[in-house]
Amino acid sequence: MARDPKRRDNRREREETPEFADRLVAINRVSKTVKGGKRFGFAALVVVGDQKGRVGFGKGKAKEVPEAIRKATEQAKRNLMRVPLREGRTLHHDMEGRHGAGKVVMRTAPQGTGIIAGGPMRAVFEMLGIQDVVAKSIGSQNPYNMIRATLDGLTKESSPRLVAQRRGKKVADILKKPETDAEAPVAAEA
Repeated sequence: MARDPKRRDNRREREETPEFADRLVAINRVSKTVKGGKRFGFAALVVVGDQKGRVGFGKGKAKEVPEAIRKATEQAKRNLMRVPLREGRTLHHDMEGRHGAGKVVMRTAPQGTGIIAGGPMRAVFEMLGIQDVVAKSIGSQNPYNMIRATLDGLTKESSPRLVAQRRGKKVADILKKPETDAEAPVAAEA
């Protein structure tokens, strides 16, 4: 049985097309003082996501910038997490995230709002595939802590499907709005 050469080419093309998008958030040049002078190295912070609800971050250190970015990207792909999105464009509910002195507040937003967030948080939301969100960083401005606080908040998010599954109910029961006391007697009289 002979192999089809076109089939092999298709597989190579699939491997080359990136499944994930990545965003370089920060590069830091660090130096070590040794007997002969200073040795420079680089630390890179990268956020990776498929823009459909999966995101991760990684950091890498190396003597050269491209190598540090490559290491950070590989680590980010290993640390992916899934986040449920409402209508594929925003969060299900408002939430806070904390890491160290970093605190972030994230709020859902109506369609057309866009991503209103600062640097590292914006990278996380773009790689996640969120289109409408309002976020504010309070406290630490360190990009590492901001990203960790953002991901901490996103892990706390739960969709109606997850809540229904946890409670053993149907999604419709969770989303149904409760009747107020003023409306209940009127419905009973009519």
